Amino acid sequence: MTTTPVLPPALADIVDDFQALDEPERLQLLLEFSRSLPPLPERLTDHPELLEQVVECQTPLFLTVETEKHDDGDVIRLFFKAPPEAPTTRGFAGVLHEGLDGLPATDILAIPDDMPDLLGLTRAITPLRMRGMSAMLGRIKRKVAAAGRASAG
Repeated sequence: MTTTPVLPPALADIVDDFQALDEPERLQLLLEFSRSLPPLPERLTDHPELLEQVVECQTPLFLTVETEKHDDGDVIRLFFKAPPEAPTTRGFAGVLHEGLDGLPATDILAIPDDMPDLLGLTRAITPLRMRGMSAMLGRIKRKVAAAGRASAG
């Protein structure tokens, strides 16, 4: 199976992994991603006001993006907070973290808005939950674009 060429390599690999599985196995893989979502760093844990809630998610999910300066170009760091009892939401956040964290802003902004559909979960997950993942991606892209405008201005 081929994925769209605009996906960064790590995200393309994740999409390929999902597409290679049957639906029940895809849900299991999503659960694995929920377990691998890293905890918030302490500097964000104590300052929830630095996180933005993605209200489209059925479960309270909060995120923020930061630009990390490097000699060879800036990269985007992603941080998520989702309760352990929300494996679907945490799984989506885990996919986005593993697939996007550490990429340049231009790579993140180039990701198609319908990328969550490429995971092949649309029949296994409710449309409301799929909208939540799309909203997470949209929020990340908006925050990345806003950070780019702020640093350019």
